[in-house]
Amino acid sequence: MSLRLNDIAPDFTADTTQGRIRFHEWIGGSWAILFSHPKDFTPVCTTELGYMAKIEPEFAKRNCKLIGLSVDPVESHESWVGDIEETQGYRPSYPMIGDRDLAVAKLYNMLPADEPGTSEGRTPATNATVRTVFLIGPDKRIKLMLTYPMTTGRNFDEILRVLDSVQLTAAHKVATPVNWKPGEDVIIAGSVSDDDAKKLFPEGWQAPKPYLRIVKHPH
Repeated sequence: MSLRLNDIAPDFTADTTQGRIRFHEWIGGSWAILFSHPKDFTPVCTTELGYMAKIEPEFAKRNCKLIGLSVDPVESHESWVGDIEETQGYRPSYPMIGDRDLAVAKLYNMLPADEPGTSEGRTPATNATVRTVFLIGPDKRIKLMLTYPMTTGRNFDEILRVLDSVQLTAAHKVATPVNWKPGEDVIIAGSVSDDDAKKLFPEGWQAPKPYLRIVKHPH
């Protein structure tokens, strides 16, 4: 069954580079990003995990934990970390799941479409997890899902931007417009009536159209 936004993120137990975890317990009261990569010791993945290591402090500031995943064993992750640090300048300190039996990959639909579903006829390509990203809230519900092709490295700055938007819109009755960045103007949510908006935003708003009500970034 495919996952949808606002579904409860499936719980699981898995081995990681930081020991065995139960996913929901590991998330605790934090936000979390679960992201998969196709294979250890491959070029695009090396750049991705190095960059995530670089910007992890930004996620930590936002009470968001990171956890990686591929179908490689934990021992492979541990030996690859040195290459990531050597070539990218940053050493991942977040855990990486060794999903050798594909249990989590299947639970989160991380395998490519030509994945046969059994061990018979498997190839390195059908064994690989595509580049997926799940943003999960403290309520354990899925807030964002992204899937990239094998040959395209992700834009993790965008994941950080989305986290800022999701956290802001969870706390205030607003939505963020196209290409929004933190600190920029936002839009009053369509579910808020003008009467309620006057109480929530006493300084008023600009409305080029009745349904497009622009206000300053709430603090």
